[in-house]
Amino acid sequence: MGPFMEQFKGYKNLIVALVFLAWIIYFKISLPDSTTPRPPKPRPASKSASKSTESPSLLASLPQEIANLTHLLYWPPTPGDEGDLLASTSPQNSTYHLRGPAQASYALGGYLEVILVARDHRGRPKTHGGDLFRAQLLGPDLKAGVPGDVQDLENGTYLLSFPLLWAGQAQVQVRLIHSSEAVGVLRRIWREKRATVDFRGYFRGPTGAEETVICNVDPQSTGAKGPTCQYRDVDSSELWFCAQPPTLPCDSLVGHSSGSYLKVTTPHDEALLAWKVTDKVLPRGISPIHIRMAATGNSSLALSPRPACRPGLPAPKPSGFYHQDVWHSLFCSARSFSTADSILGCLAGHVVHMMGDSTLRQWWEYLRDTVPSLKPVNLHAVYQGGPLMAVETTQGIVLHWRAHSWPLRSLRIPVASLHSVARELRGLAGGPHTVVVLGLGAHFTTFPPSIFVRRLAGIRAAVAALLAREPRTLVVIKLANTGYKSVYGSDWFTLQLNRLLRAAFADLRVAFVDAWEMTSSLALPDNIHPGRLIVRNEVDFLLSFICPT
Repeated sequence: MGPFMEQFKGYKNLIVALVFLAWIIYFKISLPDSTTPRPPKPRPASKSASKSTESPSLLASLPQEIANLTHLLYWPPTPGDEGDLLASTSPQNSTYHLRGPAQASYALGGYLEVILVARDHRGRPKTHGGDLFRAQLLGPDLKAGVPGDVQDLENGTYLLSFPLLWAGQAQVQVRLIHSSEAVGVLRRIWREKRATVDFRGYFRGPTGAEETVICNVDPQSTGAKGPTCQYRDVDSSELWFCAQPPTLPCDSLVGHSSGSYLKVTTPHDEALLAWKVTDKVLPRGISPIHIRMAATGNSSLALSPRPACRPGLPAPKPSGFYHQDVWHSLFCSARSFSTADSILGCLAGHVVHMMGDSTLRQWWEYLRDTVPSLKPVNLHAVYQGGPLMAVETTQGIVLHWRAHSWPLRSLRIPVASLHSVARELRGLAGGPHTVVVLGLGAHFTTFPPSIFVRRLAGIRAAVAALLAREPRTLVVIKLANTGYKSVYGSDWFTLQLNRLLRAAFADLRVAFVDAWEMTSSLALPDNIHPGRLIVRNEVDFLLSFICPT
């Protein structure tokens, strides 16, 4: 079906588009009411224009679950503290206890349930929810860990549930990532601010003279007092804006880099987001428990028979756990690739295209560093943006990585190197020897969710087209991992972006690597760039989809 016919699929797409439009109004962000043909060159755009030109058909192509963002991004109400910091949730005073009576031992394969009571800094129980707690069940001696499910009862109490997946000792640990009052600050900024960072655009004239201006995702965020330059991606219809340079034309843009972090918080906001009350472990409320092996059988792990890893398998929550520092998937039989030869055997004959942020580049780096015969090729590109390439000629392996296009926080890189993911995907023929790995999230926490949805719309359409022309192509989506704790990149933002990622690709035959769970299951400090242990397990899981048997 051609692009023209796609616009007339009937009432279903119309309903999806209307629901999406209602959500956008809810977040006080305008959507386009028309599609403007792509100009032959970048052109000035009026600063006063409040509507961007993007393809409504792309947005309408999203599954209804992601179109209904108000429901998808639901978070319990977070009333403010009316300026009283002591009324905010305290990690020191909040408590948790077993839901039922303590047992001498617990059965492998069962569940442990815990009640958490949020309290303020005066020790008073909270009467509403909205806090961001993270719960783990850890087995330090066994190098084991699993994320717990946190159910917000919206009355100041939370129900924590932990699957008992290994035999031996286990200990509950709970962290307060953000109080509900801090989440309220983050929500307000997400709704009201167009951007919390800006970027620099470098323009060069024929004599070599350069002019530098501010660029961003919309004209208002460039700070321009006059016209702006507008750049439209032909494949995704996304827009980028730069303040018009004093003398140079818009089509002389040659470079891009990070700019400034914008001041978006009040002193009271900053107190709620301060490190002393952020990402803090609650005092231990439960003694270590002992998990006993089943009376029949001799396995120390609660792993039932699982199918080979393949795209499209539904994942439970949690989707896996660590034991002896190895990630065990609960929905497919993941493999371990502990030697360079095993990795080579799996990747033989494959071309792997990684597109995304630096957390995905870590996968490329891990393979480069682990497999001595996988040799990097110097493409004379800026490392932060790529493209990067490594090859193994005897096994026919080609490994690519490149950054997604703007918004990209980076050192100065050539604009010509900023290829959109949709553009790259549309240039792939696909096939049984083609692997596509996408990783997005970290660079979108500084913008309203609509910016990420627009990006997902273009990428999803390109992935769907790739799988339609060559269904044997393997597409893997890396979810964003934990790490950020500030107003510019909180884990709360990342959690919402992961919801959008899952929903955008839920009805396509793709595989997911849940980096969020894999970085929040062990007693390790959060880091936006996880250590080698985590990256190794993430890559092993990727390889399990490439080589399921």
